[in-house]
Amino acid sequence: MQKIEITENEGNQRLDRFLRKYLPGVPLSLIYRLVRKDVKVNGRRAAADYMLCVGDEVDIFLDDARIQAARREREKPKARRQFRIVFEDENVLIVEKPFGLLTHGDSKEKKNTLANQVIGYLAENGAYDPAAAKTFVPAPVNRLDRNTTGLVAFGKNAGAVRDFNAMLRTGGDVDKYYLTIVKGKLTKELILRDRMVKDRDNNRVAVLPADGAEGKLMETVAVPVESLGAYTLVEVRLLTGRTHQIRAHMAEAGHPVIGDAKYGDRNVNRYTEKAFGLTTQFLHAYRMRINRGEGSLAYLQGAVFESGLPENLKRIKEGLQRGEEDKK
Repeated sequence: MQKIEITENEGNQRLDRFLRKYLPGVPLSLIYRLVRKDVKVNGRRAAADYMLCVGDEVDIFLDDARIQAARREREKPKARRQFRIVFEDENVLIVEKPFGLLTHGDSKEKKNTLANQVIGYLAENGAYDPAAAKTFVPAPVNRLDRNTTGLVAFGKNAGAVRDFNAMLRTGGDVDKYYLTIVKGKLTKELILRDRMVKDRDNNRVAVLPADGAEGKLMETVAVPVESLGAYTLVEVRLLTGRTHQIRAHMAEAGHPVIGDAKYGDRNVNRYTEKAFGLTTQFLHAYRMRINRGEGSLAYLQGAVFESGLPENLKRIKEGLQRGEEDKK
């Protein structure tokens, strides 16, 4: 038997969800059998949907060896560190995700991900102890595509993850800005408001009129930063956070992101690949501004975090810039 005291990292979640995290190697059918027969909360039987509170005591009447074997499956494999730290305190870690690295694992790559690298880093410096954490794992609150670089924020405890997610869900609490280079001369601010429908089979989205009933609303603001001849360096601010939002929205507006094989211009992509070796979208999450902090993160209000263009993207920008200057 094991007795577990619920802390802030485990509170405010259903009993069955807690057990699924605490015993990840145990079949779901056994989890619910345990709830019915072999789990007590504060000395009493509790329903699967009982909401755990800080200070509750959960008793699991299961063989200790099986509990330990199940919990060992929560240990994340170590992965070499590729990220750079932008900001860190007791609640939050903000890092720069490099090109080619997944934020989370997928069916093809489960070990070398940004999330695993961060977990390994926090475990090594003592900020996270998998054995003591019971069910909590530090987690990213925003996500970038594999080939998009830039800022990703992690919560180092359950309260920080919960509060940061609440800030992101509330429009205007957190502003996220990206730098991209698009086809064409963009001379004024674009305020884009449409709907999107995701095609999961092809992993792409279709852009539909905002006044339609189908799809999810997406809003994007694009501001020209610098003319690069036939191209424009653009700052993009997301008002919503949809799949492929910037790439699909800018392509629909007639200014596709350079290098974007899914939504971009083939002739442009052929040129940028030949000239600069660019084979994926030019997209960098470069600034995050906290307009209002929530709960445990109230002290972050007014904070701004920034990440400069990585060297390969800076080289492409400067190459296009030189090409424009040579024409003058």
